[in-house]
Amino acid sequence: MGAACSLTTASQAAMAAVLPTAGASCFPSALASRRALLRHQRPHPPTRQYASTPAVPVLVPAAVLAAWSKDRRRIGCWSRWRQRAMLAATRRAASSDAAEAAQEAVAFSLDPPSGTRDFFPDEMRQQRWLFDRFREVASLYGFQEYDAPVLESEELYKRKAGEEITEQMYNFKDKEGAAVTLRPEMTPSLARMVLQLMRAETGAIAAVLPLKWYSIPQCWRFETTQRGRKREHYQWNMDIVGVAAVTAEAELLSAVVSFFESVGITSKDIGLKINSRKVLGAVLRKAGVPDDRFAETCVIIDKLDKIGPEAVTKELTDKVGLAQVIAETVVSATGAETLDDFAERAGVGESEEVQELRMLFQLAEDYGYADWLQFDASVVRGLAYYTGVVFEGFDRAGVLRAVCGGGRYDKLLELYGSKKEVPCVGFGFGDCVIMELLKEKKVLPELPPRVDFVVAAYNEEMLGKAMNVARRLRLGGKSVDVYPEAAKKVKKAFKYADKVGAEKIAFVAPDEWEKGEVRIKDLRCPEDTPKDLKQRDIPLEKLAEVDSFFMQV
Repeated sequence: MGAACSLTTASQAAMAAVLPTAGASCFPSALASRRALLRHQRPHPPTRQYASTPAVPVLVPAAVLAAWSKDRRRIGCWSRWRQRAMLAATRRAASSDAAEAAQEAVAFSLDPPSGTRDFFPDEMRQQRWLFDRFREVASLYGFQEYDAPVLESEELYKRKAGEEITEQMYNFKDKEGAAVTLRPEMTPSLARMVLQLMRAETGAIAAVLPLKWYSIPQCWRFETTQRGRKREHYQWNMDIVGVAAVTAEAELLSAVVSFFESVGITSKDIGLKINSRKVLGAVLRKAGVPDDRFAETCVIIDKLDKIGPEAVTKELTDKVGLAQVIAETVVSATGAETLDDFAERAGVGESEEVQELRMLFQLAEDYGYADWLQFDASVVRGLAYYTGVVFEGFDRAGVLRAVCGGGRYDKLLELYGSKKEVPCVGFGFGDCVIMELLKEKKVLPELPPRVDFVVAAYNEEMLGKAMNVARRLRLGGKSVDVYPEAAKKVKKAFKYADKVGAEKIAFVAPDEWEKGEVRIKDLRCPEDTPKDLKQRDIPLEKLAEVDSFFMQV
């Protein structure tokens, strides 16, 4: 029979009921029963004697004992598998819960609000480039930069002339109950600031006139978005305060032309439509339109391109009260292609207003940019405060909307409390549409990232030395990017330097450092450049003069 062991009678009976014969299959249901038996048997060794039941020796055949041991191993395997399965299920549940929590945490859209923009580094380089062109031109014309809060008083923009801009404001009550708005344009802020310079007793401006100011503010209008038009945009403004003659308009138009020329745009690409509200005013006064309805009339005429001649004629009769014949005459006059034609249709002849406009065209001829200008009687601009010459840049290809616009606004400061009329003229130039124009004409330059130096340490011990080299170079006016890890693998450092647009790379290694030098390699020189001109060991104390070591390259 072979080896045997002793079991209690009760255990023997239980074993006989549960244990299969040798070679039987081990399915989960059987394993569960055996696991229960094993839990019962484990604390009680086969030879243990219980107080209530005397031990009865029982002989167990070796084959049965072997089968029982094999089953115990199977039970153990199943138990471990089940534990692993339960652990994996728990982890999957936890992962699922975490994913759901993450989804809930990012339930909002990652896009910016409608009509607004994010500026990633690539876009920021384009914006900086554009703004630099704005600033360069303004500086060439002797203008000074200013700025104002993006949050302004709502009342500053409510001129009650039917302008769209008053309906497009991002306005609200602040926590103090004040009615405020994100500025939809900059000119009223300029007027407010100029009034601060005005002496209350006399109305004189306590500053050297003319004021020649420029700004690049961010403006906000809740309007329909389209190509070249967003609900937020940056706008280049140039304004002249204190000059009543059209020489101010001539100077500003020249600045606009200078900007276009600086970015590769020609008069074949862009034209500047010119008109004068003074000429239109003469027509309307002759038609019997009172002066207090002039601004409203101009706002209606400005809708010609949007709603058409018939709708404009109807609004002039219904809202302004013009007779049908007079309204049709005004609309017809705005279709004139030349100043002579307009004067004849409107019946104003060689009035003072017409002569002033002729003078502007003559100044443009003398200045050298007359080929950019054309008369257009339909241009009146949509803002009520314009009083004289108005102008608008347009895409000759007809692809884009108005590129820029401006005009004279001599009475605006009076609306805000000035005791006398202050002559002012200016223009606004949005960044969205000009960027679209530059892309359309394929003149927007490539603006990759750029840095003067990448400094790389040979090993971790040299990292501090590399930072010292970076500091010395920066003190010499160089832009420096420190490679963030040891660069034993030189190719990685070179690859990084190429990606960030480095002109040169400085390797800080023990051998050169012991001699008080740093090895610098020019990454942008021609491939056929001799090695001794492409790579130099520069003394630490001469790093501020590093360019002089590569002048022959």
